[in-house]
Amino acid sequence: MIDRRAAAGRILRAATSGGPPVTYTLIALCCVAFVISPLSGFNPVYGTADALLAAQAGYFERWGVIPSELWDGSAHAVLTPLTALFVHGSWLHLLGNMLFLYVFGAMAEERMGHTEFAFFYLGCGYLALLAYAAAHSTSDQTLVGASGAISAVLGAFLYLFPRARVTSLFPFLLFLPLRFPAWIVLAFWFVLQWLAAEGAGSGPGVAYLAHVVGFATGFLYAWGRFRRGAGALRPDQAG
Repeated sequence: MIDRRAAAGRILRAATSGGPPVTYTLIALCCVAFVISPLSGFNPVYGTADALLAAQAGYFERWGVIPSELWDGSAHAVLTPLTALFVHGSWLHLLGNMLFLYVFGAMAEERMGHTEFAFFYLGCGYLALLAYAAAHSTSDQTLVGASGAISAVLGAFLYLFPRARVTSLFPFLLFLPLRFPAWIVLAFWFVLQWLAAEGAGSGPGVAYLAHVVGFATGFLYAWGRFRRGAGALRPDQAG
């Protein structure tokens, strides 16, 4: 007989002890990519004024998804839904995404396992951006960001840990580390993503459809993979 409470406890301890390597690596890659890009303002090689704007536009076009070009069959275009996961349009866009990946990625990674979580994250993120591109196949607006993949993590987390309480830093509460039900934090995430999309201006697109597809894909994956009938234990069912 499996001790469900003990199993859930092991997952929680693993997620808070040594740290989840895949989640931390993804956060590091996104942060490094942004800091060395022409968007951060830290790299003087891109120049200023018009030169900087041109460098930013070229950066988005090279690494982001352009729906109207995705279906031309080129290897570069096919890879852009992956490279776009590591490109962000602003500091707000980056920090908002990384905050939620940090909060929710640890427990999801420990539940799935490191390798499975890595493929889950990249696969769901790719599908989310691909779905947006398919729905806006004539658009020339560049789409970037990890939001689709992180939405998938949130969807999986909601299935695996629906009653969990997570520690979060809310700016309007003076960044105090407080524990909230996951439902509240998830709602705040959607608001933050909306603000990031509004603040992006004429920069890259932040697509709500990609969020919805990612969230649904992540939830359905967790349901199919970890439901009781599939032979796996849901941590929230302990006790």
